[in-house]
Amino acid sequence: MPVHVLLVHGIVVLVPLTAVLVIVCALWPAARRRFIWPTAALAVLVTGLTPLTIEAGEWLQQWVGATPAIDQHTHLGGQMLYFVVPLLITAALLVLVHVREGQGKVLGRSVLALVAILAVAAGAAATVQTYRVGDSGARAVWNGVAS
Repeated sequence: MPVHVLLVHGIVVLVPLTAVLVIVCALWPAARRRFIWPTAALAVLVTGLTPLTIEAGEWLQQWVGATPAIDQHTHLGGQMLYFVVPLLITAALLVLVHVREGQGKVLGRSVLALVAILAVAAGAAATVQTYRVGDSGARAVWNGVAS
């Protein structure tokens, strides 16, 4: 079994999970205190897992051959890093917020609001892109284009 098939399932599960956790940590201070470190670890993990998945997919594309459906999937998958990096950056900002709060240096409401807006935008974008990439890959496989 090609490694891409295994890695992609990690991406499909972990990117939306990370996105939800980033959003929850941004909007709910009690959740941030409890879940920020696992959230940051997941953001690092998906950021590292994404290029591996892309490389494995490119190898698989060479092995299977190029078709319009596979080319579309490869194109969308190649953009995935542009969606998980903002998720990582937002998680890092939330870690900074958490650490400053722990030191008694609470940030202003406008800064917290900006971080929350970034978290929602990054989380939503990463989740939507994950869906788009996964859907295009599933269509390429299950419509008999790549067998």
